[in-house]
Amino acid sequence: MYQYISLLALLATTCLPAHAEMRPAPLNDADFRQHTAEEVALGQLLFWDPLLSGNRNISCGTCHHPRFGTGDGVSLALGEGGIGLGPERKPDPNDMPEQRIPRNAPALFNLGILDLKSVFYDGRIEADATRPIGFRTPLEDEMVSGFASLLSAQSMFPVLSPDEMAGHYSENEISKSVRTGQLTGPNGAWHKIAARVAAIPAYQQQFAAVYPDIGAGRAIDFTDISNAIAAFISVEWRSDSAPFDAWLRGQAPLPALAAKGADLFYGSAGCGACHTGPLLTDQGFHAMGTPQLGPGKAERFETNQRDLGRIRVTNRPEDAYAFRTPSLRNVTKTAPYGHAGSHADLRAFVMFHADPATGLDAYQPQAVLPAFTPAKDDWAATNDPAERQAIKAAIRQPAHPLTADETTAILAFLDSLTDSTALAGRLGIPATVPSGLPIDR
Repeated sequence: MYQYISLLALLATTCLPAHAEMRPAPLNDADFRQHTAEEVALGQLLFWDPLLSGNRNISCGTCHHPRFGTGDGVSLALGEGGIGLGPERKPDPNDMPEQRIPRNAPALFNLGILDLKSVFYDGRIEADATRPIGFRTPLEDEMVSGFASLLSAQSMFPVLSPDEMAGHYSENEISKSVRTGQLTGPNGAWHKIAARVAAIPAYQQQFAAVYPDIGAGRAIDFTDISNAIAAFISVEWRSDSAPFDAWLRGQAPLPALAAKGADLFYGSAGCGACHTGPLLTDQGFHAMGTPQLGPGKAERFETNQRDLGRIRVTNRPEDAYAFRTPSLRNVTKTAPYGHAGSHADLRAFVMFHADPATGLDAYQPQAVLPAFTPAKDDWAATNDPAERQAIKAAIRQPAHPLTADETTAILAFLDSLTDSTALAGRLGIPATVPSGLPIDR
């Protein structure tokens, strides 16, 4: 009898589903940066305060809103010059946008993880132990020190973008500094934003309470602002309490269809090759043939509408059209998908992603775009046969075509990543902010 039971146990061990061997270790407190409640509360106010934008009309929360899974619910947003939220956002007739923001607004889940290697779709801010501040950015040696994390450094850049938060040309003192290339130093855009914040007594008091050297007389720097915002993002949208996490901890099995999807995801569908670990991303860069739309990631003087992705950072030919593997946390709530939001539907995107070369050949324009008539046709790159071929030629990943039933199972697995606590946030949207400016709700 004992031998019979032992045999059954051996069979159960050797016949485990494919996904069991690749099941990542669960997340726990040791994986995340820790912050005081006071720092997080300060960051909450700054995240939602339009004071940080050049024209005092856009906050971080405008494009990263919990109503849209910490994104904005559109393929390519209208930043500066827009009114409203998400798909309802429209151009301000008195302050027209110049163009759509070139890339889809990414979700903010689990960016407080200690092992964060890079941010942005092209990884232009990335960990680098050879640099004095521990990471590299587009500012190179001009980058100031004082950042508590890679995430903190990331928040320095949207406030400099004319299309995102800074405003255009001569609209305000921030956009003027950006226009003339004055980003750091006493006359720089960051210094001027910090001065705005420091001029509000309530902020001055809270910063002094959170950062003792400010209480001792040091002036508020923008790095202090970005550190507080990073602390808020880290805590507010930490995601490790989904059914997926209970499965990782051995607390509960996945539903049958989701378990089948996990087998496919970590097995024959090949998804787990890049979507690894508890974040479901290798934090690497891959050319997956994702369609391009909108203005592209080009300089203002360039006429093309390409987005060449990682190669803009590394200058390596093999990085052409490669983009950072996104985390799949709460992915069912973060549409549209792709670096330019090329797919509004997750099922369609999963099937495309499984066989991108075939998908690119068959792709028809689809997106969620706020009403706006840009100077350049949104679909110029998509409709250009040469550009499609260049995107297709860059694909390096093997195809794993999926049937409708397999796709349904994978979608059930992806749904197990939905974390209601993280989606709702922990502090939520404040009733007011110290500047007294209106909050996007």
